[in-house]
Amino acid sequence: MSMITPSSRSRGPNKGGARRNDNNRIYANLLPVTFVEPPRSRIRSVLGLLGLSLTEVVNPHCEGTFDSTTRSVWVSNSKDTMLLWRRGFFGKGDLSRSEPSWLARQINNRQAGGKQMTSEEVTAKRRAERKQFKLDRAAAIAAVAAEAETIFETEGRVIKPALSGPAIPSAATWRPPPSLTVPPATPSPDEEEPTELEPLVDVEHLQLTLQEAFFLAWNLDCLTIFDPHTNDTMSLKQLWTACQIAHLPPTIPANPNPPLQFDNPFLINYVVYHHYRSLGWVVKGGIKFCVDYLLYKRGPVFTHAEFAMVVCPVYEDIEDQKASSLDLQNSSPFAWSWLSTINRVNSQVQKTLILVYVTIPARSRLSHDVLYSPACLKHYSVREVTLRRFIPARMRD
Repeated sequence: MSMITPSSRSRGPNKGGARRNDNNRIYANLLPVTFVEPPRSRIRSVLGLLGLSLTEVVNPHCEGTFDSTTRSVWVSNSKDTMLLWRRGFFGKGDLSRSEPSWLARQINNRQAGGKQMTSEEVTAKRRAERKQFKLDRAAAIAAVAAEAETIFETEGRVIKPALSGPAIPSAATWRPPPSLTVPPATPSPDEEEPTELEPLVDVEHLQLTLQEAFFLAWNLDCLTIFDPHTNDTMSLKQLWTACQIAHLPPTIPANPNPPLQFDNPFLINYVVYHHYRSLGWVVKGGIKFCVDYLLYKRGPVFTHAEFAMVVCPVYEDIEDQKASSLDLQNSSPFAWSWLSTINRVNSQVQKTLILVYVTIPARSRLSHDVLYSPACLKHYSVREVTLRRFIPARMRD
């Protein structure tokens, strides 16, 4: 049983009520599979007394294509794409930062006549302004220091350079130069405006990690995955084997059926993903914060992630690690400087760092054939260690 529980810290005043209500309506379902309650009736009441139910299970049956090169599953149908994102936040748009919104951004940009910036453009503009602010502030501080040095050489007076004041720009007083604010291009009167714009075609697809895809196909049975070469439906056994082979290093000459291993990175990461998804958490990639996974209580549109997970494989038999052809990340002891760096990065963004230790079963006590079925997952175990950064000035009480 997981010891991770959501924090109870205050979220501040209630802001954006209308937007929050829209999100509650749009993302009301936590999983693609939904349950529809029948209307109240006498038959329903009688069956309820007998412990029976007439609840209908609605399964969307989405479709995707397996891609071993990117180790992902592509969902191209726009309806399936939005359904998987809005019901559980599965995958990400390949042309977006998270939610597949490329088509909506293009439509809004066209309706605004090119005057409305996309979220990616806003981020790039903010980064350029932040960089310019630091350069201007550094130049102002250098000018004040040079002035103090000149006064000391000419008058012999010692003046301590001020790091704040009218001459030093701050975040409240600094304004971006006109060169960073690019006005939208306006067509000249001589230019002919196009009478009709070409219709937009949605070229974005939803990219599911193999862990997400197998969870949807095996646990929820709501995703059908096709082989990209034959266009045939992949069985659960074929998908399970293909996911493991995709994470193995290539061999020369190429071996279409390489031997499976107990320390396959797909197995280790899927154990963690399945563990926390089954406990109700929304699990997303955490490469932005130098970790393997992030845990959201409801989803990225509601709150920031509360926990950052670092997966640490542990061999039950140390001899298996010596004989393995795979060099798993974090399987060997890491430096305290690295751990302190990761912990500080996540502490600055209000996230608790969790080390997730996955125990890899020994080869000596299990048959190699168990790897060809998801039943082998029962031989893996998960342990958690919570790390908190100690700050003496804030933790005296």
